[in-house]
Amino acid sequence: MTSTGTVLDEIISGVREDLESRRTRIPEPAIRELARAAAPARDARAALAGDGTTMGLIAEVKRASPSKGALAEIPEPAELAAIYADSGASALSVLTEQRRFRGSLADLDAVRERVEAPVLRKDFVVDPYQVLEARAHGADLVLLIVAALEDEPLRELHDLVTELGMSALVEAHTDEELDRALSLGADLIGVNARDLKTLEVDLSRAVELLHRIPAGPLAIGESAVAGVADVEAYAAAGADAVLVGEALVTSGDPAGSVAAFRQVARRGRPAPEGAQA
Repeated sequence: MTSTGTVLDEIISGVREDLESRRTRIPEPAIRELARAAAPARDARAALAGDGTTMGLIAEVKRASPSKGALAEIPEPAELAAIYADSGASALSVLTEQRRFRGSLADLDAVRERVEAPVLRKDFVVDPYQVLEARAHGADLVLLIVAALEDEPLRELHDLVTELGMSALVEAHTDEELDRALSLGADLIGVNARDLKTLEVDLSRAVELLHRIPAGPLAIGESAVAGVADVEAYAAAGADAVLVGEALVTSGDPAGSVAAFRQVARRGRPAPEGAQA
C-alpha cells in the first residue's frame, strides 16, 4: 500500500481511467442498446444452488493478482473455461480488469462463446456503464464490491443488474459491509477472506461472517482456497459455494481440482448463537 491511498483506491482509479477510454469508443446509448439486444441471462442462482448436497463452484480464469503478481499465462481463456465447465464447475468467473489482473472483455467474449454455464464478470464495478458492458458481452453475473461503493450507487448498480436480468454477487469483508449487503436484499452474497484495502487474508474472519448470513441468500466464500481443506472450512461455516481462481490456475490439474472441490459436502448455515431449536 502506498501513501496515495489503499490498494483498492488505486485499483479503482485505474479502472475509472480505462472506463473513460472505452466510453469514448462506444458511447453509453450504444452500449445500452447492445445490452438490451443480448440473449437472456442464465440463471446463476439455480446453477450455484444445484441439488443442495455439494458445494457450488465458481471457477475463475485468472492470469494475475495485485497480491501475487503473475499466476498463469492462459493464452486461451476459453479452453481453460471449457475444462472447468466439463469438470463440473457451476459457473465461470472472468476477470476483466486489465492493469492488475491482466484481464479483458475479450476474455469474457471468448468464454461466453465457448461455455453454457453462467459467467461472472469480475471487475471493480463503479459505474452503470460497466453493468451495461457486462450484459452486452454476455455476462450472467456481475460482482459488486461493497467496500468500493457508497450506499446509493451500490443500490443503483444492484437495481440495474436486476433490471437487465442478471444476478449480482454482492461482496463483503467486514460486519458493516455485510449489513449493507443484507439490507440491499442481495440474493448472492460473497464473503471475501481478503481485505481489498490491504490485500491481507484471514479465512477465520470470513468464517465468522458466513455464520451471520441468514437463510435465503446464497453465501459464497471467496479467497484463501489452496486446497480441499479450505473448501471444507467454508462448507462447515455454511457457504453454499466457493469462488476459486489462483488454486485452479496454478494447480497443474484444473480438471482434478474442480472435481475435488465440487465433491465437498454442503453443510448448511449453523443457527446463530442463542437461537432456539
